[in-house]
Amino acid sequence: MKKLINAPDKVVADALEGLAAAHPLLAVDLENRVVTRAQGPRPGKVGLVSGGGSGHEPLHAGFVGYGMLDAACPGEVFTSPVPDQMLAAAKAVNGGAGVLQIVKNYTGDVLNFQMAEELAGDEGVEVRSVLVNDDVAVEDSLYTAGRRGTGATVFVEKIAGALAEQGADLAAVAAVAEEVNARSRSFGIALSAATTPASGRPGFTLDESEIEIGVGIHGEPGRRRGPIASAAQLAETALDAISDDMPLSGNVLVMVNGMGGTPLIELYIVYREVQRLLADRGVTIARNLVGNYITSLEMQGFSLTVCRLTEQFTELWDAPVQTPALRWGR
Repeated sequence: MKKLINAPDKVVADALEGLAAAHPLLAVDLENRVVTRAQGPRPGKVGLVSGGGSGHEPLHAGFVGYGMLDAACPGEVFTSPVPDQMLAAAKAVNGGAGVLQIVKNYTGDVLNFQMAEELAGDEGVEVRSVLVNDDVAVEDSLYTAGRRGTGATVFVEKIAGALAEQGADLAAVAAVAEEVNARSRSFGIALSAATTPASGRPGFTLDESEIEIGVGIHGEPGRRRGPIASAAQLAETALDAISDDMPLSGNVLVMVNGMGGTPLIELYIVYREVQRLLADRGVTIARNLVGNYITSLEMQGFSLTVCRLTEQFTELWDAPVQTPALRWGR
């Protein structure tokens, strides 16, 4: 294992200090491990909080900023943050209009965010939670009851974040977040495993010609293992899994996401194939993202996320955003 770290038990703390140094518009509470906007909460605005295990960067701290999240709670690598972090985040971003927690469907995240919601209520902070469970690959994995939360998290954070920025109330922001999740699906394919700093070994092993089809973002098993295939074939496999679960038509938002170890040139090849396949089916990609947005350390592979757009979603997607990982319109 070769990694650019100082020590395995200091990876998250050191990375947070680096994040704070690199992005002055963020404030990093190292004691509570909470990342917020440097200017603090805006009175009357719904605060958006998300979080999860580290190792998925830029998710979630890279999406803190104008037009998206107000706070992120990073746990240890591939490990849920704890309720005290989430409570500190909710209190830090509360501007009097309540707080929305965006929770990926992993058992630890769900339980800890639920506890934080209860603790915040005891302290007079109104908190609601929205669950992201967009992965069509499997039901009831090693980490979840039900479907895993993956790439749609980015869509939920951006679209709900834009609506919150416009001054919508907590019920409206929660409703649009739920609708984005309901209209989004994801599927991932891994060419190699990730190695966590603490373990020092790959999370799973694949033969030279073998891939994991339907992999989770922590390296959880997918639907099956199969032989390596062309980008066109793998794009079709992912898209078929999505469209079988959620028929596609009209305008869509597509993300071809790298898992940390895939060159951008290869992601553009996958995007080309996805665009061609959708065009053949009469579906138009109206908006897109191609790059590393929700990673799994240095795993090679890609995930595909598709959201069926509405007019409101498109307007909110286009709204200004200024975060370390997404920036346009300002």
